[in-house]
Formats: sequence, structure tokens, C-alpha cells
Amino acid sequence: MIAVLLGVLTGACNALASVLQRRATKTAPAGTFSPALILEMLRRPLWLGGIAALIIAFLLQAAALSQAGLALVQPILASELPFTMILIAWLPPRGFRRVPWAAVLLLTVGLAVLLSAASPSGGQGKPGGAAWIIAVAGTLGCAAGLVAAAWFISGPVRAVLLGVTTSLGFALTAAFMKEVTEDFADGIVTALTSWPIYAMALTGLASLMMLQSALHAGTLVAVQPALTVTDPVASIMLGLLLFDEHVRGGPWIVPEVIGVALILAGSIGIARSPLLHEEHTVTPARSG
Repeated sequence: MIAVLLGVLTGACNALASVLQRRATKTAPAGTFSPALILEMLRRPLWLGGIAALIIAFLLQAAALSQAGLALVQPILASELPFTMILIAWLPPRGFRRVPWAAVLLLTVGLAVLLSAASPSGGQGKPGGAAWIIAVAGTLGCAAGLVAAAWFISGPVRAVLLGVTTSLGFALTAAFMKEVTEDFADGIVTALTSWPIYAMALTGLASLMMLQSALHAGTLVAVQPALTVTDPVASIMLGLLLFDEHVRGGPWIVPEVIGVALILAGSIGIARSPLLHEEHTVTPARSG
């Protein structure tokens, strides 16, 4: 299926963007986020390559959502984690032996089990105003509750809560993106004069900011599993509510839960990998 291939390519491009940008910033001058830092990054080919990969990933995701529903496309994006590990190991200095292959296998099998059991199919529905109000209000309500709870909690639990909040934002962004692809089918003027494209941009930006807060609150071991598991689950729920998508229920719920559990176990194993932590360790270059 074309949508599956596009989803896998999206995961690969997201992984490439992450690895390239992390490597570009590992030796960035010490200091906080600033215009000077942006100008410094613009002179680094690796960082620009990461931006290009990110743009390509965005276009591939939009193309995938134009071909299939949220319930199929979004879970496939969890493939970003295995691709990230393989890219880190493949790029110098190479370290394929250090890749947590068991965790990679667990996540990959879990994703296959989830999608096979759920057998998601795209609906023909186009969300009405009431459906959007329920979906947006419900998502923002859950996000607000999680952020409020995180305000009073510290440590790994706070990072997990903010990670779940981030994934809710990404899932809602994907829902807006799918609606935007429908609007573009009616013409560019229709797309640019409709609210979903601006809601997508705003929600996506807010989600990226929340991701930074989550990573600041705790380690990858706490944040990454929350990100990996929450996004597909939330996306499936939004797909069912907004776009009349379908997944199998009844006894199929058991293997679906098993698939999610395997994805969680795999993402925890990958997040614990020393190879991944070394990639995310920033060693600022000395200035002057």
C-alpha cells in the first residue's frame, strides 16, 4: 500500500532529521537559544541537511494522510525510533554491535501486530463543526489536565506527563494536516482560506515547544516511550471520531493491546540505549 510506504519513508526522514540536527548542535557554542545560535547553525551543512529532511518528512506525511487515515499512518511513524538507531550506528563512528536489536525487534513486531490486528481502514467522512469542537476541546482538556498535574510533580513522572501532552498535540496536528490535504484537493485558494491550515501550524509549533519542555524535565528514558505510544493511540481515537475511520474491535482488542505493549517495551529499550544517549549528549564548543 502506498500510504504504508509513505509512512515508513516519513519515519526514516524524521530519524535522519533528528540525527543530523543533533550532530550539528553537539559542538554548538555554549549559550541559550538565540538569533546568533540560529545564524551559527545556518552555516552548518549537517543542520541544513536536517532541516531539508524535516521538510521532506512533512511532505511525505501529508501525502500519506491524503492516501489513508490517521489510524494507519500515525502508528507507522513509530518506525522513526528503529531508523534512528540504525542511522546512528551507520554514520561514523560506526557501532552496529551496540544497537539494541532486541528492542528494535520488539518495537517493529509490536507495530506489525497492532496494525494487523486493528486493520485500520479510512472512512469517507469529512468532519463537521461539532466533531471538530469535541475533538479539539477533548484534546486540549486532556492536555491542560496533564500540564496542570505536571506543575505539581517533579522528576520522571513530570517528564512522562509532558511527553504524553506532546504526543496529544502531534496527533491533533496530524488530524488538522489530514483535513488540509482534503482542502488542497479542492484547490489551493480553498486550503489557504480555510482555518485548518492555520490550526495545524499553531498546534504543531505548540507541540514542538512542549517537546522541549518534556526533554528539559527528564531523560529520554522517561519521555520517549510516552511519545512513541501515545501518538498512535490518540491518532486512532481522533481518526474514529473525526473521519469515520474503522478498526477491529471485539476479540481483536487483545492483540491490539499486546501490540501497544510491545511498542512500549521496545521504545523503553531503545531509550535506554547508551548509543542513543551519546547521540543526545551536547558538548558545547569553547568560544573565543
